[in-house]
Amino acid sequence: MQELNLTYQQSKDLLNRYIKDPITKLHCIESEAIMRALAKHFGDDEENWGIIGLLHDIDWELTKDNTAEHCVKAVEILKEAGASDFLIETIISHAYGQGWDEQFYGAPEYKDKIRSTKIQYALAAAETVTGLIIAAVLVRPDRKLQNLELKSLKKRFKEKSFAANCRREIILECEKAGLPLDEFLSIGLKALQGIAGELGM
Repeated sequence: MQELNLTYQQSKDLLNRYIKDPITKLHCIESEAIMRALAKHFGDDEENWGIIGLLHDIDWELTKDNTAEHCVKAVEILKEAGASDFLIETIISHAYGQGWDEQFYGAPEYKDKIRSTKIQYALAAAETVTGLIIAAVLVRPDRKLQNLELKSLKKRFKEKSFAANCRREIILECEKAGLPLDEFLSIGLKALQGIAGELGM
């Protein structure tokens, strides 16, 4: 795997500097956990994949009110921090227009770009599926991650009106990364169950 030029500690410091909202921070931590699990599955570098998941929304608090800047500001932040071109390109790829239609609200320069590598597909699918998993937990009476079963998550995936912002087309990019949907959902669910205490679920 190519170098990121950022250590894990530097990445955590960067996250804490730019992300203050606890919900956004948890989303980044969830994305890190799933990316680490995917790296383990693929026999790749777990820490580097984790860093990519952790930092993928590094500019969200600066751009949430103007989403056309999302992952544009991130380039500036990451370059200033010394991140490699590989890390920057992988992170901004999750904001490409692929998987969207006329509802695309991101940066105009990203609208027609498409992801092309395993790690890009993995990141897009991973950070998107976090929303589906958390939503599936929150509608449970007990709100416990450990009690969410894979069959229930698969059912929720098929309900297009459930957590509709979690675009199924993007989650299905797991298949382009080399993982069947059921296996991807299983890996993602187990990854978040592994950090349930940290998530308060």
